[in-house]
Amino acid sequence: MAMKRVASSAVQSLFSSSSTFTRNLHASSEKKKIVGVFYKGNEYAKLNPNFVGCVEGALGIREWLESQGHQYIVTDDKEGPDSELEKHIPDLHVLISTPFHPAYVTAERIKKAKNLELLLTAGIGSDHIDLKAAAAAGLTVAEVTGSNVVSVAEDELMRILILMRNFLPGYHQAVNGEWNVAGIAHRAYDLEGKTIGTVGAGRIGKLLLQRLKPFNCNLLYFDRLRMDPELEKEIGAKFEEELDAMLPKCDVIVINTPLTEQTRGLFDKNRIAKCKKGVLIVNNARGAIMDTQAIADACSSGHVAGYSGDVWFPQPAPKDHPWRYMPNHAMTPHISGTTIDAQLRYAAGVKDMLDRHFRGEAFPEQNYIVKEGQLASQYR
Repeated sequence: MAMKRVASSAVQSLFSSSSTFTRNLHASSEKKKIVGVFYKGNEYAKLNPNFVGCVEGALGIREWLESQGHQYIVTDDKEGPDSELEKHIPDLHVLISTPFHPAYVTAERIKKAKNLELLLTAGIGSDHIDLKAAAAAGLTVAEVTGSNVVSVAEDELMRILILMRNFLPGYHQAVNGEWNVAGIAHRAYDLEGKTIGTVGAGRIGKLLLQRLKPFNCNLLYFDRLRMDPELEKEIGAKFEEELDAMLPKCDVIVINTPLTEQTRGLFDKNRIAKCKKGVLIVNNARGAIMDTQAIADACSSGHVAGYSGDVWFPQPAPKDHPWRYMPNHAMTPHISGTTIDAQLRYAAGVKDMLDRHFRGEAFPEQNYIVKEGQLASQYR
């Protein structure tokens, strides 16, 4: 029997039932309609057989899904009432999206999706979904936890060095046929001895701190949870109980916290003013954690000496986004977590969860973002 999405009140009554029954809430032999929303590979799609994270690559699961009789539709067209995604909202069962080209799943879209059972994120970070609406509708939301943490941490380290060494002006000189050492050297510094603070020390934050240790920096972290004392000692990082007390100490601030109701707009004009003048900021977490105009103004005034990241709001960023034009930035499109290695990991994770879903089996616990009407702790 095809299982439809249950009303919120009915779902709540089921939560007290056995975990086996709950896990099988959407289990069915019915053939499913799965929609994937990814960025287009275009002319690059055929250059690497492992480039599975694009529309053309389709996570490498098309043959597997269709061999079981499921319908698999993949698109990059996700915005507006006439988009390809919108056409399939009323009768899809599973929606797969990605932080790099997010399909914004609003409460309105959830209401229209009468057959929707499962929302999967190919990667990490499910803030493009209205999680409260998903929970109220009895949906499961999951992501491939850990799939691209190494990729993002390495990228953050690269961005710290790019800003610290004033790399981009030198690159532009080389491209433009110029040679002006002073134009680079007047604001290039060593990383050694600087104070680096991470706002958030989860999987990515810890990996970044570990990678920074050989540079002989002073390492600080602010998080809702203090890490294990042995790990803290091994890394050599100091826990800061108050964010606003940590910020003035830092030469570099790295954002490693998820986007939640509490962190949206966390770095507004007032909080940025608490940072040391000349601070460098790296943000590969989420663009909406920052007040967009406040960051642009701080870069223009010099209070923020450099800003780098790959996350914007919205995404894709419009051509007139202020961060494109502010001075001393090293911004890119959202690419840190979609290396080929990461793509293979999150593609495998998505396939595993789809297989489990079809069988009525539970996912790895750490992958759940919404389960049985409850949000994961980091989103509460």
